Amino acid sequence: MAALGKIRSKGVLLISIIGLALFAFIAEELFRSCESTRNSDRQQIGAVYGDKISYEKFQKLVDEYSDVIKMQQNRDNLTEEELNQVRDQVWNTYVNSKLMENEAEKLGLTVTDDEIRNILTEGTNQLLLQTPFRNQQTGRFDVNMLNNFITEYKTAGSKNLPAQSMEQYTKIYNFWTFIEKTLRQQTLAQKYQSLLAHCLISNPVSAKMNFDGKNIESNIQLASVAYASVNDNQIKVTDEDLKKKYDEEKEQFKQYVETRDIKYVDFCVRASESDRAELYSDVNGLTSRLNKGEDAGKVVREASSLVTYLGLPVSDKAFPTDIAAKIDSMAVGQVVAPYVNAGDNTLNVIKLISKVSQPDSIQYRQIQVGGATVDAARKTADSIYTALNAGADFEALAKKYGQDGAKQWLTTAQYERSASFDNDTKTYLTTMNELGVNETKNLAFTSGNVILQVVDRKAMINKYDAAVIKRTFDFSKKTYSDAFNKFSQFVSQCQTVKSLEANAAKFGYKVQEHKDLFNSEHYVAGIHSTHDAMKWIFDAKEGDISQLYECGDNDHLLVLVMTKVHPEGYRSLEDVKDQLTEEVKKDKKAEYIMNKYKGVNSIAAAQSKGATVSNVGQVTFSAPTFVASTGANEPALSGAVYATKAGQFCKKPVKGLAGVYMFQVVNKTKTAEKINDKQEEQELTQKAMQMAGRFAEELYIKAKVMDNRYLFF
Repeated sequence: MAALGKIRSKGVLLISIIGLALFAFIAEELFRSCESTRNSDRQQIGAVYGDKISYEKFQKLVDEYSDVIKMQQNRDNLTEEELNQVRDQVWNTYVNSKLMENEAEKLGLTVTDDEIRNILTEGTNQLLLQTPFRNQQTGRFDVNMLNNFITEYKTAGSKNLPAQSMEQYTKIYNFWTFIEKTLRQQTLAQKYQSLLAHCLISNPVSAKMNFDGKNIESNIQLASVAYASVNDNQIKVTDEDLKKKYDEEKEQFKQYVETRDIKYVDFCVRASESDRAELYSDVNGLTSRLNKGEDAGKVVREASSLVTYLGLPVSDKAFPTDIAAKIDSMAVGQVVAPYVNAGDNTLNVIKLISKVSQPDSIQYRQIQVGGATVDAARKTADSIYTALNAGADFEALAKKYGQDGAKQWLTTAQYERSASFDNDTKTYLTTMNELGVNETKNLAFTSGNVILQVVDRKAMINKYDAAVIKRTFDFSKKTYSDAFNKFSQFVSQCQTVKSLEANAAKFGYKVQEHKDLFNSEHYVAGIHSTHDAMKWIFDAKEGDISQLYECGDNDHLLVLVMTKVHPEGYRSLEDVKDQLTEEVKKDKKAEYIMNKYKGVNSIAAAQSKGATVSNVGQVTFSAPTFVASTGANEPALSGAVYATKAGQFCKKPVKGLAGVYMFQVVNKTKTAEKINDKQEEQELTQKAMQMAGRFAEELYIKAKVMDNRYLFF
């Protein structure tokens, strides 16, 4: 009982202790929960309306779009910059689609299969014209070609076609599925926009006002007093003035995503003089080998040239611009001695092997012949070739072997930028370029045969078979090591912003600044491969200094300091102080000028007090008036002139963007143009649609879009 009494006597203390313990427990669990949620969010690329998209799903969309681009451009890879553009496009499309789907669902808007079929049958949608399923005679999309292809694709796997042909089938099919998906998204958006447009209508009264605003012209005498004519020491800007202005314009300073300010030092490593001399020595040796007639392909490969050697003629567009500028004036067999191109920091050698005139575009058709064995394929191909030479119908024979034998076009641009060709591909392209119209060739390849027929040839151009050695002036390991050691020493001495700025000057580096960095930016300071630095920036605290980052094309050394975090919400008065100060100065100068010119009721009186006088013609309500004396377009002046009758002096001075204005309306005239009510109403509806287009921004804000792409790319 005594013990119980002691416990009771300490009741308040015990309750406090237990309460604190419970709070600590709950807080810990809450922290864990929040941290878990935060970590979970960070595993996602982003979210719209709380609907998260994973890295895997997003990357699948990126791969899908990338494949489309590579197919359209006949390329194997995309550059880092191009991939970033693809990611941006995919992200924007994803977000906009989610926004649209959310609104469409509320309204019950959908896109049915029948609607898609009707669009395909009509065949006029611009998306469809980007597909291979175009009738060459009409230039329009041909739904029958599409249906035939889909049928062929579904049965292609059972035909034992060459791997190259099967790969092509798959690429085209994937391309079509992308187009179809995009078509559905586009159609849904058009439905929504159409519905919105029908909510925005004009009327004859508004149409008349719009017409008059464009066609009633005023000629005026203008007295202008520029804000620049008032010295800053004639006015005083107080903290109260700034606070008042801030409160008036606060909504302008609202930001919906976090941004950050940084300072940084970036050093780009360059080749030393000894590095450059070594490259000259290497390239001179390679030039000598080309002059001696060594195999051009072998020399270019061993040179590790930035320009691959394809071994067949291509247009000058396939070469870098500096090479293309020289190649046409060269003689066959000529070797251009090593020259420097400062534009891309390279040393270059060119040997022109041949120059021929070939078609830029070739229309062809083909029958791909496979078989259980290569010999079986050869035998079948010989039979087909013999039948064609005897006058058999090409398309009929193609259909007999499960193909449509449709005519297709091949342009030089589709293959000339390829990284390399195998021997079969080189033979195929060479044959196609050399065959005459209506000529047929039986081509034997490793995995089967192709019966090729050229139907038409267009746009004869010069093509060049050229060996190009293009080598960058790269720095050596020693050069980089020396630069790295020096920069490391610099970074080790930088513990604060002040020390970084002081040491930068001592080491010969420059401190630069980037304000309002968004996490959606791909590069820090425009430097490639700064993904890790970007992650650091958005995890760092104010005053933090980063580690040394090796980035760019392995040629940049970078250190960062976090100087300011601008969280989501309203920018502080301090952040926008400079902007507000300039606006308050304008307001006070306008007040000063208006007081000075108070009671002025004529142009002459305004001029006597120092105003600049000029004549301005053709002032309309619909366009801001350009004032030469202040160098500004002044919409407020246009509105005041429109509201003032001919012969009258303005009722009060007009406060503009660059000065204060007084004016006398000399006369008003109306153009000879007659009003077209329908045209004016349509113009107003379009203007309303443009204004309504801002709804997308509101939808974006309400959707609470989360963008974590910077964590992954």
